[in-house]
Amino acid sequence: MSGNQPTLHLFCGKIAAGKSTLAARISAEERSLLISEDSWLSRLYPGEIICLEDYIRCSARLKEVMGPHVEALLCAGLSVVLDFPANTLQQRAWLRGLCEAAGAAHRLYYLDVPDATCKARLRQRNLEGTHGFAPSDEDFDLITAYFVPPTRNEGFEIIRGEVG
Repeated sequence: MSGNQPTLHLFCGKIAAGKSTLAARISAEERSLLISEDSWLSRLYPGEIICLEDYIRCSARLKEVMGPHVEALLCAGLSVVLDFPANTLQQRAWLRGLCEAAGAAHRLYYLDVPDATCKARLRQRNLEGTHGFAPSDEDFDLITAYFVPPTRNEGFEIIRGEVG
């Protein structure tokens, strides 16, 4: 991969797998622009995201605006670390479309972390109150039911990521 080609860095993993932590690290290492869905959603819709349906609605509205913006950044030659979930086939198709429209390279970091570890991290994060959202164990189970691990057939360069 050419060092001059803009790259879209993407993240797949369950809630509290470490996607945002890894995204921040990669952004710093690569000196790339970091865009975080959680950060934008918590500021645009404070107190409005109560259930999964709220998240889906608000996330879709954010993607309508952010998609063309990310494409423009990539077309301008900037690499982007996009901390939006790539956890379902539909989400990854949207992200793949951004790469294709901009002619950008991509890296999909997949954090395969056991549910018990994610739930323990989630509980700790919720206790600390440092995150814009505080999903319960039940929310974790509901959202995880939609999780689909990425496969090479989707056309992504998949990198097994780790946080630590």
